[in-house]
Amino acid sequence: MAMNKGDNVIIDIDRLVSSIEDMMPHDLLTRPKCCIFKTQAILYRNNEKAFVPNAFSIGPLHHGSLNLKATEKIKVEYLQSLVSRSLFPDTMLITLITSIIEVEEEARECYAEAIDYSPEELVKILVVDGCFLIEFFLRHAYEELRKEDDPISTMSCMSKFLGHDLILLENQVPWMVLEILFDLTKDSNHDMPLCLLVAYFFHYHFLSYRILPPPQVQITNLKGIKHFVDLFRKLSTLSSVEEKKERMQGWELLPSATSLLKSGIKFKRGTSESILDIKFIDGVLEIPPIVIHDLTETAFRNLISYEQCHPKCEARVTSYAMLLDNLIITTKDMDILIDNQIVVNWLNHEDAAQLFNKLYHNTYVKDYYYQNICHEVNSFRRCRWPRWRAVLVRNYFNTPWAVLSTVAAFILLILTLLQTVYSIKN
Repeated sequence: MAMNKGDNVIIDIDRLVSSIEDMMPHDLLTRPKCCIFKTQAILYRNNEKAFVPNAFSIGPLHHGSLNLKATEKIKVEYLQSLVSRSLFPDTMLITLITSIIEVEEEARECYAEAIDYSPEELVKILVVDGCFLIEFFLRHAYEELRKEDDPISTMSCMSKFLGHDLILLENQVPWMVLEILFDLTKDSNHDMPLCLLVAYFFHYHFLSYRILPPPQVQITNLKGIKHFVDLFRKLSTLSSVEEKKERMQGWELLPSATSLLKSGIKFKRGTSESILDIKFIDGVLEIPPIVIHDLTETAFRNLISYEQCHPKCEARVTSYAMLLDNLIITTKDMDILIDNQIVVNWLNHEDAAQLFNKLYHNTYVKDYYYQNICHEVNSFRRCRWPRWRAVLVRNYFNTPWAVLSTVAAFILLILTLLQTVYSIKN
């Protein structure tokens, strides 16, 4: 069917309808099992390096990148070692491939982006990368499995590169693929659960960051793991205390650490295993310690990206980044947290102070997790006595000599008053 627009302009309606229909997706834009996302372009602008692998491609999204091809040989060598130790090494590779073929469609649905690889190519990527990861975690946990010429354990930089690459949202293999491969290749001499193997590596690699609790913290209760970033997030929030009371309505943010200190609020190093367990009790803001290191930003950016992309993921880590952004404005604010052993800084002082100032930029938080704490802190600040007390402490009791001088002046004032009263009576 055509329509004449005049002046010999004819529009073919049928062809236009067909063209628009071809543009419509044949499936849902976000599939129910979708959990591995490409980071949104607007977040890339903040720090692209925080989202791109350094040495290892894991899964299909970065597979084939020229700068990552050098490590493909390492992955194949690890695969060969894993297969050779199995009970049936001659047929194990066939078994592994067959098992992943059966879940190829389900695995493909885990990726938000369309995967351009054929089913055969995707199965190959998942088997090679999955077996490489399993063998790596086994070698990390069991020293007897390591070889003298191991290309990763003998080069500390390679282990660090892999630690960086495993926490990238775009660089993931579905957890269910790893579980299938792990169950088929495990042996009785190395029977640590996969979840614990991975947790031990993350804990070892990020121990100095105080992002993760020890692996022994009820890790067996973790359910519904989707991939490494999801596991990393679950571990970081594992022991955090849920707020049982209803959140306050409206937004109320914290002032800087310097302003809070002037208002009489004290800072205390928290003891919780989770960095997210921030509390405010009787004028004391208790914050668990965190080490700022060269991978801290990468870890947080990918956790935040995951929360921003996944529709069912509460913005816990994003809220944490917002709170620290409010607290740390200048290096003076950073000094307060360092002096109270809340922050251990391994970076340039200025860089550390700026890290959280831009972490959550261009994100959206529907429910700010620390809204109640912010309200309690600001209500405390509005009381007059804490401010007066802070001024007194800062101006008159900030050093032992100032305390002695103030006490001496007070005693002198009392003696002068007594002498005056005595003179009047006489």
